[in-house]
Amino acid sequence: MAGAGAALVTGGSRGIGRGIAIALGTYAWQVVINYRVDQAAAEETQAAVEAAGGVGYPVQADIGRVEEHERLVQAVLDRFGRLDLLVNNAGVAPRQRADILHTSQESYDEVMDTNLRGPFFLTQRVANAMIALLERGVIREPKIVNISSISASASNVDRAEYCLSKAGVSMMTALWAARLAEFGINVYEVRPGVIATDMTAGVKAKYDRLIFEEGMTLLRRWGTPEDVGKAVAAIALGLLPYSTGEVIHVDGGFHVPRF
Repeated sequence: MAGAGAALVTGGSRGIGRGIAIALGTYAWQVVINYRVDQAAAEETQAAVEAAGGVGYPVQADIGRVEEHERLVQAVLDRFGRLDLLVNNAGVAPRQRADILHTSQESYDEVMDTNLRGPFFLTQRVANAMIALLERGVIREPKIVNISSISASASNVDRAEYCLSKAGVSMMTALWAARLAEFGINVYEVRPGVIATDMTAGVKAKYDRLIFEEGMTLLRRWGTPEDVGKAVAAIALGLLPYSTGEVIHVDGGFHVPRF
């Protein structure tokens, strides 16, 4: 697709991040695939992006370590000379589910560093880069997408730190949307539901029952990384130009109130 730009997808080596990267590749985007430890998985994503018609470029960095952000952003700019889209997707679940009465400080800090603190400061760094690129006329209408979760609004007392981190991402979206509107940088929150990834593999039986037997979602199927990727691609393509600070639910209707 003519005019497609450069995107940075954090946590892009597998799961939802891979689905997003491939969806962007379908529209000929240049995609920086950020990964923390699994280089082989990142290279698999790169191959899939390029098979789809885009350009992939794996870059290692731990989003939870703010001191690594500068190197990551500079790698994007050095390789492609531009940055049109940031997708804050990298996230971790608690290593062990624990009742909120027993949540450890270590687990809280680890989840918050990767899921909220890291994305907040990466967005700050990228937003300043985007403003400079806009002023030089290098890019037009850049966008930022934050991947949150139904856990932003649906409480789970066995994963308190995760829920808090995703609720924070939701407010982060509103804050950056308010601050960056004057520059023409729209900010969105994509809120996935139960998506078939490594993170949910360990509780498959539980969600099979909730989805297929108890009707937890209006659409009685698991979500896929491709579902989330399509939502992000729509934003990247500029199909929601008069929306910012918007929450886009990709949850099979989980969020719909019912009697």
